[in-house]
Amino acid sequence: MTRVAAVTGGTGGIGGAIVAGLRGTGHEVAILDLNGEPAVDLAERGEVQAAAAAVLARHGRCDVLVHAAAAFDRASLLDLDPEVWHRVQAVNVESALWLAQALVPGMTERGFGRIVFVVSDTVWDPPAGHMLPYVASKAALIGIARTLARPRRDHGQLRRTGAHPDSDRRGRPSTGGVCRGAGAAGDRPVPYAR
Repeated sequence: MTRVAAVTGGTGGIGGAIVAGLRGTGHEVAILDLNGEPAVDLAERGEVQAAAAAVLARHGRCDVLVHAAAAFDRASLLDLDPEVWHRVQAVNVESALWLAQALVPGMTERGFGRIVFVVSDTVWDPPAGHMLPYVASKAALIGIARTLARPRRDHGQLRRTGAHPDSDRRGRPSTGGVCRGAGAAGDRPVPYAR
C-alpha cells in the first residue's frame, strides 16, 4: 500500500527536501503551500481546514503529516505589533494544529500515522531579539509535539515528533546536520516524542 503524506512548506528548502525524500520512498505527497497542490495560505484557518479536506478527498487518507512551513516575520519586543505576531503563530503553530485535528482521526482509525513538526535550534539559543515571533512559535511546536506524544488509548500507532536539522538524541542542538523523522526523512525518530 502506498502511503500518503501531506507536507506544509513543501516548495521551500527543507520542505522540498522532505518532499523529495518521501517521494523517493514511494509516498504520494500533497504539498500544502501557497504554490502547492492544493494551494493554501497557512495563515488562514479556513484554507487550512479546506486543504486537509482536499487531501482526504483526493487520496482517501493521510498517513504522514509534516509541518515544515514557517513564517519568518521579524520584530523585537518593542517593535512587535499584533499582525506580525498573529501571522507567525498562525502559519508556524496554528496551521499544524488544524491539520493534525483534521488528519489524526483517520490515522487513529487505521492504527498508523506519523506527525513531524520541523522546529529550530533557535529555541535553545535565539540569535537575536528580532527573532521573537519565530522562536516563540518553534518553542510552541515543541510543546505541542511533546503533548501529542503522551500515550493515549485513542491514538493507535501514531508517532508525533518535532524535528530540527541539528538535534542530538536528547533534543538539544548538535552539529549533526541530519533531520530525522516520519520514517522517510530519516531512519529514526527525533527525541521530542517518546
